[in-house]
Amino acid sequence: MKRLLICALLAAMASGSALADAGLDLAKSKNCMACHSVQNKVVGPAYKDVAAKFAAQKGAEDMLVQKVMKGSTGTWGAIPMPANPQVTEAEAHTLVKWILSQK
Repeated sequence: MKRLLICALLAAMASGSALADAGLDLAKSKNCMACHSVQNKVVGPAYKDVAAKFAAQKGAEDMLVQKVMKGSTGTWGAIPMPANPQVTEAEAHTLVKWILSQK
């Protein structure tokens, strides 16, 4: 039983680490980091602030995926976020899951 719990814990830690690596790498490769950072506002909000704002909101992941892909205006002020047609829906889900994990 202990062995099973240890394996489950290690798998959970590895998947969290994999998400962190995949999310950050994707954000860099899709040029998201030109306007955002994890800790500080740049042009757009810091990812930790996005995670805090939408943490308890039901359906936040799907809503944010659409904002990543189609763009958005007014959520964080007057500067709009442009659409990102180079980001697939699967990539947007990976990005958003990673962003929402930034607490």
